[in-house]
Amino acid sequence: MDWRRPCVYILASGRNGTLYVGVTSDLVKRVWQHRNEVTKGFTSQHHVYNLVWYELHETMESAILREKRLKDWKRVWKLRLIEGENPEWVDLYPTLT
Repeated sequence: MDWRRPCVYILASGRNGTLYVGVTSDLVKRVWQHRNEVTKGFTSQHHVYNLVWYELHETMESAILREKRLKDWKRVWKLRLIEGENPEWVDLYPTLT
């Protein structure tokens, strides 16, 4: 699978923990950057490193639109989205590499 496609993703600090919604054109690289604190910010401050959900898109425009919509969602909706596809909150990053 070529992970250099537009993608929306959710990172978590742990089950039901702090969530971060992001968008990228290279999922493997971007999650690696979060995990290695390449850029200081929200994820490094709150230790949000586990990839718990992602969705590939055909265009960056559709991925950005989806990211904006997810950021407007209530927390409970995001939890349902994650648990619908990843009920055990398994870190999906190792499955990408």
